[in-house]
Amino acid sequence: MSEQQTKKRIMTGMRPTGKLHLGHYIGVLKNMVKLQDEYECFFFVADWHALTTQFDCTENLVENVRNVVLDWLAAGIDPDKASIYVQSHLPQTAELHIYLSMVTPQNWVERDPTLKDLVKMIRTDDSESKPNVSYGFLGYPVLMSADILSFNVDCVPVGIDQVAHIEITRDIARRFNNIYKTDLFKEAKPLLTNIPMLKGVDGQKMGKSFHNDIKISDDEQTTQKKIMQAITDRSRARKDDPGNPDNCEVAFEYWKAFGKEEQIQKVCEECKAGKRGCVDCKRELAAMINEEFRPIREKRKYYEQHPEIVDEIIKKGDQKAREAADEVLKKVRQAVRMF
Repeated sequence: MSEQQTKKRIMTGMRPTGKLHLGHYIGVLKNMVKLQDEYECFFFVADWHALTTQFDCTENLVENVRNVVLDWLAAGIDPDKASIYVQSHLPQTAELHIYLSMVTPQNWVERDPTLKDLVKMIRTDDSESKPNVSYGFLGYPVLMSADILSFNVDCVPVGIDQVAHIEITRDIARRFNNIYKTDLFKEAKPLLTNIPMLKGVDGQKMGKSFHNDIKISDDEQTTQKKIMQAITDRSRARKDDPGNPDNCEVAFEYWKAFGKEEQIQKVCEECKAGKRGCVDCKRELAAMINEEFRPIREKRKYYEQHPEIVDEIIKKGDQKAREAADEVLKKVRQAVRMF
């Protein structure tokens, strides 16, 4: 038995909403890079899921899909270790979604927290109107389950606040097995990850729509300019006033996310002693972050300049994903008696 076959299987994906930012890198990407050495991994760009809230804004969808792949490769996702594929390139998932939708009670879908979170993202022409929930949108949790069950994975990496999102997949898998008297589907377990939420430079949740993010692909000058805007301790009036890192709303959080232990300790001590001004502190912080991301940005530029390599990586990832999903789907058809 090969090493790949003995490893447990996991999958995870990202909606393509634009170039990824430092919050994605800290919260998700670094963990994905680590997991690819420990598990058989399928990482997908969820372009179908993007349609649930942006079905009428698809002009940049293809570009956004590519940007996600570029950022993954730049950050260290190795296509020889993990299969990178595009969700819409897997017709197997769409077919499995149909079978799963037939056995999923409506009230399961309506109470799913993933759906409730996404409802908040839907735009409406009238702010007082309730958002229009489409048929496809309502089926989002079932499609998410089809993503997971297409590979019959052992685990799905999630943060502690997302555990409930995996429960509907486990429920659907159990219900399918019971109805068709099979033990085909595993009940995927959440693979808990301690994902910190990196704030935007204004102290709010980091995001493209808030114009407060620092992108992985930003150049050094842009990165420094944005970090210099980061909120520090609002109560500190002068450079030599004793500070409190716990009151530093953004900048010190970035130090903790990117700095080494000795650097963080030094920043903390100098701040408390009034020996470190906020401006100098952020300038040093920007230099440190730029140093860490320099090789990542160089790698991204390489892939930007060699699109044929990216195309081949996606093509191979699609093929591996289709082969794995085919194995599962054949068993599903047999269980349902769809010959």
